Amino acid sequence: MSIKDILRLVPGIMILLSIGLFLATDQKWWLALAAFVGLNLLQSAFTKWCLLEDILRKAGIREI
Repeated sequence: MSIKDILRLVPGIMILLSIGLFLATDQKWWLALAAFVGLNLLQSAFTKWCLLEDILRKAGIREI
């Protein structure tokens, strides 16, 4: 799996997980996680920088 694949997979999982936890526990704070992930995606679109991408590169994940 390449960095591009992981950069699509992780936010999707995080958002679905946070919504699932919100529905299971009815605690609104889980929606903050979804909002944080969404804001990070928005920020990375404008700045062309993503912390997860840097972490994956340092971990040795291939770039293809």
